[in-house]
Amino acid sequence: MSVLVNLLGWAGAAAMLYGYAMVSASRMAGDGMTYQAINLVGAAALMVNTAYHAAWPSAVLNVVWGAVGLASVTRLLSARLGEKGARIP
Repeated sequence: MSVLVNLLGWAGAAAMLYGYAMVSASRMAGDGMTYQAINLVGAAALMVNTAYHAAWPSAVLNVVWGAVGLASVTRLLSARLGEKGARIP
């Protein structure tokens, strides 16, 4: 189980670093769905890893980070659904 949790943590860290690098290089929009989804998945993976290892400050940080990501993804999805609904006659 420990190996799986560690791999999950590394994958989460890699995902978040990838998103940050792409935004910093102007290859991805920081307010776009792709970046927000990458952050949400990365935060969830790191949340599991840090809680498993009882690294509570990092676990709480990733809970908050995940909540921000979830709110952003929800807002973006709502905006997309609103646009589609507005096009229907």
